[in-house]
Amino acid sequence: MRLGKPRDPALTLILIFLTCGLYYLYFIYVTSQETQEFLGEQEYSPGVEVLLSIITCGLWNIYWDYRIGKRSAEMCGRVGLPATDNSTLYLILDLVGFGGFTSLGIINPVLQQDLLNRIWKAAMTGPPPSASPSSWPPPPENPQTPRQPRPPQP
Repeated sequence: MRLGKPRDPALTLILIFLTCGLYYLYFIYVTSQETQEFLGEQEYSPGVEVLLSIITCGLWNIYWDYRIGKRSAEMCGRVGLPATDNSTLYLILDLVGFGGFTSLGIINPVLQQDLLNRIWKAAMTGPPPSASPSSWPPPPENPQTPRQPRPPQP
């Protein structure tokens, strides 16, 4: 299991705009490579992912976004985070608008990078501490039952 490199999600969006979308192709390549190395499986080589994105004029990106959402959920489970499956959200954002920069799908790399950053952090430091199911939420107090005094501590 090899970890990916945390990146600033906002900078990812800025670079996509500044390079007129070329950074997005790099993002697909790097993200595909990192997720495959982390999971230890390879569906498509990262170069093929980029080539399919170019050949299909971005239609492959819709499938790629959906698939990366599923893969991220699996990765969350491996590092002890709650499984966050955003694949449907990515699909909806891709389909709202006409694709490319006119759709809300431009937000997907930001969301994807943010989730990947959380996965990399959890893999390095362990999952965030969470309250045990028995301690949260606290049991409601019954106002009709008087509180019992605590026994003295020795």
